[in-house]
Amino acid sequence: MTTTIKLLALAGFVALSACETVGGAGQDIESAGEAIQDQSNDVQY
Repeated sequence: MTTTIKLLALAGFVALSACETVGGAGQDIESAGEAIQDQSNDVQY
């Protein structure tokens, strides 16, 4: 029983940490896209 609880807790921790990693990567990609968009706007004008 105790082993099952420990495994469930570990699985929950891994799932939550993966969500944070994906969320952070999404923000980084969005920032890069905005920088590229700003540069292209500067070139157009």
